Parts: sequence; structure tokens; C-alpha cells
Amino acid sequence: MTQAKTGAPQRLIKKYPNRRLYDTQTSSYITVADVKQLVLQHEVFQVVDAKSGEDLTRSILLQIILEEESGGMPMFSSEMLAQIIRFYGNAMQGIMGSYLEKNMQAFIDIQNRMAEQTKGLYGPQFGPEAWAQFMNLQTPMMQNMMNNYVEQSKNMFVQMQGQMQDQTRSMFTGFGFPGGRGPDGKQ
Repeated sequence: MTQAKTGAPQRLIKKYPNRRLYDTQTSSYITVADVKQLVLQHEVFQVVDAKSGEDLTRSILLQIILEEESGGMPMFSSEMLAQIIRFYGNAMQGIMGSYLEKNMQAFIDIQNRMAEQTKGLYGPQFGPEAWAQFMNLQTPMMQNMMNNYVEQSKNMFVQMQGQMQDQTRSMFTGFGFPGGRGPDGKQ
């Protein structure tokens, strides 16, 4: 069994050909809904094909996202999903994955900081229900803050892309590419 980042053994779930999931820690069959609960509880786990040993964790996580998106309140718009699909096979695919991951982590960090600050101000009695009510009241402010964050993030990404293009051009100055600069610095 592999070790999780925390040093604790990683929970192993085996997927059998009959599409059933078997949790080796509890020695019982579980559902995709149970796997979702593991995610919500921050459990570290790996789903593998019982026969081949192939890692199926991403596939199961995508299945959970699909089920959530098919529910009442989807997180992703059709346009956003279309944009994500367009990045597959694109030269920027690897960068986009990293970019989304870092932005998600930044969002979680902001959320955790706000939760800690509220705990400091209002004490431990400020639980999830109170937090949800507080957030509903703060929606316009939060929306504005997130829009500012997204705008800054977009500007940073555009700037990074420009720098990469400039570096690429400077690497190939000796070649006569259209729009590129020659060895003398002129186009």
C-alpha cells in the first residue's frame, strides 16, 4: 500500500469488473456516493482496477463531478466546459492544468483565511450554518472580490504568455521566422 502525503497509509479501493467498488480498509463494498464522502472528509485514497491494477482514481472523481453537475446547481457553465475541452490537445494544455490547480489552491487558501478570521472574531460558535448565512449576505462583496481576483489572474496569465513568446522569439533570432527579429534585432 502506498503512503499518503501525511505519512499515513493510503486507503485502497478496488473496482471489480461488475463495476462494484471494494474498500480494503473496511472490507466492504461501497458506492460512488461513499467515495464522495471520502473526498469531503479529506481522506486520501486510490481506486484501482482489481484485475489490472490500473489507477482509476481520476475516472471515479470525474464520475462524481459529472453526477454533481447533473444535479440541481451545476458549478460549470456550458461555455466554461467548452473552453476546457478546447484546451485538450492544445500546446497550452499542461500549463492550463497547472494554472487551474494553482488558482483552486489560492481560492481554498482565501476561504480558509476568511474562516479563521471569522473564528477569531466570533469564536467557535460561528459554525457552517452561520458561515453559509454570512456568505449569502456577503455575496455581492465576494463576487466583486472574486471578479478582481480573476481579472488579476487573467492579467498575470497574459503577461506570462507574452514573456514566453518574447523568450521564444529571442531563442530563435537567427532563423527568419515571419514576425520574428533577425540577428540585428530588426524584423
